[in-house]
Amino acid sequence: MTRVLVAEDDPQLVRALLINLQARGYAVDAAPDGTTALRIAAARRPDVILLDLGLPDMDGSDVIRALRGWTRVPILVVSARRAFEEKVTALDAGADDYITKPFSMDELLARLRAAVRRTETPALDPETVLVTTGDFTVDLAAKKATRAGHDIRLTPTEWQLLEILVCNPGRLITQRRLLQEVWGASVGNKTNYLRVYMAQLRRKLEADPSHPRHLITEPGMGYRFEA
Repeated sequence: MTRVLVAEDDPQLVRALLINLQARGYAVDAAPDGTTALRIAAARRPDVILLDLGLPDMDGSDVIRALRGWTRVPILVVSARRAFEEKVTALDAGADDYITKPFSMDELLARLRAAVRRTETPALDPETVLVTTGDFTVDLAAKKATRAGHDIRLTPTEWQLLEILVCNPGRLITQRRLLQEVWGASVGNKTNYLRVYMAQLRRKLEADPSHPRHLITEPGMGYRFEA
């Protein structure tokens, strides 16, 4: 049975989540503040965490950082905070997804299922050299990509972006992280760089670049690789 920890201080929302999650066979623990959430997470080892950022005793991003000190459990932020900076801070702290209140229960449940599925997919072993999708293959050792048996010529920048994404399958990589790792801190928030290079990668690798299956955009947040 999949165990979910709900860290939320709104009793009505907690009750709604408990009813919907338990009805679908999830085991659920609830925490009204960050301190309790950290204690329960350590004791109960949930499979996924739904976390509000506006907890009464500590900011949700600090809870994420504390969790990331010892666990890779999927963390889905569920927050009323809509500012781009708030989302980036939470994702950079280690959150896997960000859902804005008010939200559709169906969407939340779908994202929760997706997070659980990703934990069931083994992370890349350090010795893994080939990452294969239905459309292309990435050889991490040779630093090259092939499609339909033919080598695809990638620029050094395109390769850096692709390598970061495929080494983190299913995980949302923020725009800020990609900009800093590929271009350096001086680039700031020039997300147009990312749009241009991701478009080039899709043209070279995706079967239908206008409807990508593997190099996915999370609007306003970042990009995700799905095999």
